[in-house]
Amino acid sequence: MLKLHRLNALRKKKLQLLQHLTANQENPSLNYSTAPDDKDFLHRSILRTDHFQASLPRLPVPELEDTLKKYLESQRQILTDAEYDQTVDIVNKFKATDGPDLQKRLVAKDKQNKHTSYVTKPWFDMYLKSRLPIVLNYNPFISFQDDPRPEYQNQLIRSTNMIVSSLKFMKTLRANILEPDIFHLNPAKSDNMRFRKVMRMIPSSIAFYGAYMYKAFPLDMSQYKNLFNSTRIPRPGKDELVVDKDAKHLLVMRNGNFYMFDVLDSKGNILEPEVIMSCVHQVMKDPSPPSPHPVGVFTAENRDTWAMYRDKLIDLGNEETLRLIDSAVFTLCLEDDQPTDPNDVTRKFLHGEAGRIWFDKSLSLILTGSGNACVNFEHAWGDGVAVLRYFNEVFANSIDKSVVHPSTDVPANAGNVRKLEFKLDQEMKDNVEQSVKKFNATVQSLDVDHLEYQKYTKSYVKKSGMGPDSLMQLAIQMAYYRQYKGTVATYESCSTSAFKHGRTETIRPATAETKRACMLFVDDHPIPSTEELKNAMLACSKKHGTLTRNAAMGKGFDRHLFGLKTLVEEEGGRVPELFTDPAYQKLNHIILSTSTVSSPAILIGGFAPVTPDGFGVGYSIEDSRIGFNVTSYPPARNAQGFIECVTKSLDDMYEVLEGRNPRKP
Repeated sequence: MLKLHRLNALRKKKLQLLQHLTANQENPSLNYSTAPDDKDFLHRSILRTDHFQASLPRLPVPELEDTLKKYLESQRQILTDAEYDQTVDIVNKFKATDGPDLQKRLVAKDKQNKHTSYVTKPWFDMYLKSRLPIVLNYNPFISFQDDPRPEYQNQLIRSTNMIVSSLKFMKTLRANILEPDIFHLNPAKSDNMRFRKVMRMIPSSIAFYGAYMYKAFPLDMSQYKNLFNSTRIPRPGKDELVVDKDAKHLLVMRNGNFYMFDVLDSKGNILEPEVIMSCVHQVMKDPSPPSPHPVGVFTAENRDTWAMYRDKLIDLGNEETLRLIDSAVFTLCLEDDQPTDPNDVTRKFLHGEAGRIWFDKSLSLILTGSGNACVNFEHAWGDGVAVLRYFNEVFANSIDKSVVHPSTDVPANAGNVRKLEFKLDQEMKDNVEQSVKKFNATVQSLDVDHLEYQKYTKSYVKKSGMGPDSLMQLAIQMAYYRQYKGTVATYESCSTSAFKHGRTETIRPATAETKRACMLFVDDHPIPSTEELKNAMLACSKKHGTLTRNAAMGKGFDRHLFGLKTLVEEEGGRVPELFTDPAYQKLNHIILSTSTVSSPAILIGGFAPVTPDGFGVGYSIEDSRIGFNVTSYPPARNAQGFIECVTKSLDDMYEVLEGRNPRKP
């Protein structure tokens, strides 16, 4: 995982580690956290949550030559010959003039900030400085599988169990006893109690290297602190992330109305589940009509517009109400309707109705009237790794250790539910109405479609010799090629959490190999043999595997170029032609925005396109099924047509893997 020039340092750390283990193998009495009461915690890790944080390796700044080579390789797939030749000239000029000095300055700045990564602050700022509405542009959702016990698939029961499990997660995290995130390359060797006991004896300053010796790779957990009691606050020009750990209440939204009640007592203990259940029940039974002026719709506005409205709300006497919303542990959104069609579920969880979700909250738990549940999250504070860990833990704990049951009696009026009211003058009421109209027009312009595919599964694909993710990405490339006869800029997110303060790197799945495979499967030409088609698929898989490994190890090119460009902008210097080249803009105008989160707990996930003429493609491949969730903005793109083309592509590749030729009559 480390560059060659760091091997000596690594050997030194290993020597320190071995010396420490030798000195301490008979003295396991170490300082680590324990839980005072298990009922308030998910578990009691013998390793501190932050045990590895101090020794995580730093995200490497790639070599300039390597980045530019990969950049041109990716550009080759989407540019015409003339455009590509011009871009090669621009890259060569950059390499000979501005590039080396800019690279030198970026490396120097990185060395001055050893507590973080070179991309962390610019990446946070990229989100926070964007003035686009965060709805559809940034916030994604992930939907839970149903509770396997039908009698628990109930809005009141499930929401209560998930609230309590969420609070347990929060308390376990803050007590520093949440099991650290570790990627186990050889689980049989490292994912066991012996490994944990050995790691416990190693000082945090070198703990990563101890895990490395077991081929186990601890992951950065710095984003987790933003999961709870946190929100994004609109400010002119650049928003602000705020966390208030002292707040003990939950925010609940229903029909555009706001409610709050405490879920922790004065000592920070979780209140009795029956009390929380009673509070949720009171909100569910509140006869108040839908709010005629749902202020929550402002969180779906242009960020500068919302910042201006927020200041006006404060001037009208709503500062305390906003503070209670911002500081809440998280938001519970209760929906009365019961959508069953996956497309309707996507709309409910991705954007809902105007003013029903406070999109600025870092975490919103949404439950429909039939107990379907999801997480909608604000993206500036963190990425899928932290959310998925929360998601999986809450799903499992709410089922395995349910605290309320179908037989649980609901106490009458237990707890203290408070309805929050906004003070609005006529101008603000008019602003709400205008924002509702804008919101409705925007979400109605979005098209949604989905695919459940069960001919083959993750294990089947692996046995064929292909990587499951590479097959899914090839299906996406082939679908677009079938629909539009072209290859376009494609984005796949890859976590770099193996590094301190790592965020994401881009995988560029549109390669020479996928383009060739698309042509063989789709174009009219002499019919290729079944062997030729399979070899083309395997070549795509091999290339995609290389791209994925490079991205995960911080050796992609997108974040490096982003860091160089941001440095120029911060310094106020002349912007090199590389970054004003139309080809650079074209590569970053993402037509196919793709992302996968795989977990048995996930039913469906999704997000909107990042460009008006693009697709948002959420997908997963599990042991039992393949799923696609596709969004687009008609008439520029057609989500239903894309799904049809994905289906055809999956069918054709299945035929090849079964030894048949889909091109032959």
